[in-house]
Amino acid sequence: MKTWKMAARAEKMNPSVLREILKVTDLPGIISLAGGLPSPKTFPISAFADACAEVLKNDGAAALQYAASEGYGPLRQAVADMLPWNVDPAQVLITTGSQQGLDLVAKVLIDPGSRVLVETPTYLGALQAFGPMEPTPVSVASDDEGVIVEDLIAKAKDSRFIYLLPNFQNPTGRTMSEARRVAVSAAAEAADLPIIEDNPYGDLWFDEAPPLPLTARNPEGCIYLGSFSKVLAPGLRLGFLVAPKAIYPKLLQAKQAVDLHTPIFTQRMVVEVMKDGFLARHVPTIRALYKRQRDAMTAALTREMKGLDVTFNAPVGGMFMWARLPEGIDTVKLLPKAVERGVAFVPGAPFYADGQGDPRTLRLSFVTASVDEIDTAIAALAATLREQLAHDAAAKVQRELAAT
Repeated sequence: MKTWKMAARAEKMNPSVLREILKVTDLPGIISLAGGLPSPKTFPISAFADACAEVLKNDGAAALQYAASEGYGPLRQAVADMLPWNVDPAQVLITTGSQQGLDLVAKVLIDPGSRVLVETPTYLGALQAFGPMEPTPVSVASDDEGVIVEDLIAKAKDSRFIYLLPNFQNPTGRTMSEARRVAVSAAAEAADLPIIEDNPYGDLWFDEAPPLPLTARNPEGCIYLGSFSKVLAPGLRLGFLVAPKAIYPKLLQAKQAVDLHTPIFTQRMVVEVMKDGFLARHVPTIRALYKRQRDAMTAALTREMKGLDVTFNAPVGGMFMWARLPEGIDTVKLLPKAVERGVAFVPGAPFYADGQGDPRTLRLSFVTASVDEIDTAIAALAATLREQLAHDAAAKVQRELAAT
C-alpha cells in the first residue's frame, strides 16, 4: 500500500465538528437544532428559475465562460451600493461563499505562530480556516456585548488582527452594542490592530437594525466579509469581502490561485434576482419567520427547563441561541443521549479557541424547525437533561455510600 507523506499543514486540518454533527440530520426521526442552515422556506426558487432563463437568454455565452477574478462588475457595484458607508466597487472582491473570504485572509495575513485574536467563544469555521496557516489563536474575554475592551487592549500587542462577528454572533447570538463598537474601534485603531469583521447575519434583525458596522468607522483598518447565503440561498456559495486598497491586490492574488473566479453564472443570476429591489421585499419575510421561531424556542425553553438551572439568551436577530446547562453536565456526552430521544444540538466547547471551552454550553438553531418541532425537540432535550441529572445524583449517592 502506498504511503503518502503529507505536508505539515495537513496536520492542522481537522474535520468540522458541525459537519460531523449534521450527519445526524439524515437519521429518521431526528429534529435537528444543530446546523446553521437557513430555512429552505426562505429560498426564492421561482425568482431563480426566472433569473436563470433570463441570464441564459440574454448573454448565455458570457455566463458560461471564464470571467474576471474580482467578480462581475454589476454585482460588485450592487454590493458597494448596499453597504452603509462609502465603498468603491474596486474594493469589493466576490468570493465563493464568505468562508472563502476567511481562507484568503488567513493566507495573506497569517504566518506560522502569528497571534490572532478572537472572541470567546467564536465561529468554529473561522478557526478551521485559520488553522492550516498555523496561527496562535488567543481568546479575548467577552460578555453579552462582545469582546471586553480592556482585555483586547492587553492582548493587542504583536497580534496580526482580531476576528469579530458583531451582529447576532455564531455561536452565541449576541450583538455588540453601539457603545462597545465605538470603544473596540478606537482601541483597535490606537493599537494599529486590523479588524476582520464577519457579518453573515446582519440583515436578519427582528425589531431594529443593528448599529453601524465596525468597518464603517475605520474602513482603512478593517476587512469586511458578507454573504448571500442567509438572504438568498447557501447553495449559491456566493459571498464578498471589502478590503482597503493597500491589501486588496494580495487577497485577489490568493483567490486567483484557488479557483480563478467565483462562478460567473451564479453571479449574473443573483444580479438578475436582485434587480428592482427584490431583497427589500424578500428579506423582511425571512425576519418575520425567524422571529416567530425565536419566540417559539424562547417559550419552549422557559417552559421545559423550569427548575433545571438552565440559562439561555433570546437574540434580537440571526439564527442561534446559546444555552448553559447545570454544573457537571458535559454537552458532548449528553448529545448521543439527546439523539436517542430524537433531538440534535451542537455542543459549545469546540467554539472556544483556547481549548478551555465551557463543557456545559450548547448552541441551538431555531430557523429550520417548525414551531411544533421546536416544542417537541426542547421537551426531548429537557427530558434528556432530567434523566442525566437523576443519573448523576444517584451515582453521587453511590460514591458517598462506598466512601463510608
